[in-house]
Parts: sequence; structure tokens; C-alpha cells
Amino acid sequence: MQFQLVDLSKKEMSKGELTSVIAAVGGIDRIIDFESKSQDAVLIRYLASDDAKLQKLIDNPMLLKTPIVRLGRLATVGYCPEVWEKWNY
Repeated sequence: MQFQLVDLSKKEMSKGELTSVIAAVGGIDRIIDFESKSQDAVLIRYLASDDAKLQKLIDNPMLLKTPIVRLGRLATVGYCPEVWEKWNY
């Protein structure tokens, strides 16, 4: 199994792929970059449902924390070399 790096500048994540990463990292708020310079970063905090947040992330992938790294069902967001070293691949 190989690491998979998601390059958002080249390819958008599908809803299914995004949902899988959200499940792997423990919730939608862990994948959102609330410090993004996008105006939507302020607004996404106040969306009432996870479905609304998910749609906002699909519409504006620049709100995602990066890098997004996957290994099968495992995933991380942000720079996490200490986690990647523990993955058995």
C-alpha cells in the first residue's frame, strides 16, 4: 500500500473521498482550515449542520487543511510526520 497525497490544485476531492477522510480524522471540524484567508473560513464556523459544511468544502476546497495524506482507510490533515512514521505500510 502506498501513501496518497491529495493535490487540491490539480484535482478536487470527490464527496465520497472527502467523507472518507473526515471519518478517518475524527470529524469535519478537524479537516477545516479555519485560519484560511478565504472569506468562507469565517462563515463555515457558523453553519448549523455538517452537511452544510461538507457542501461548503466541496464548493471551496481551499478551506481544507493541507496536506491531506491517505494510506488506505487512514488519513491525516496537516503536517504529521510522527503519525506517518507509525503507519505500517
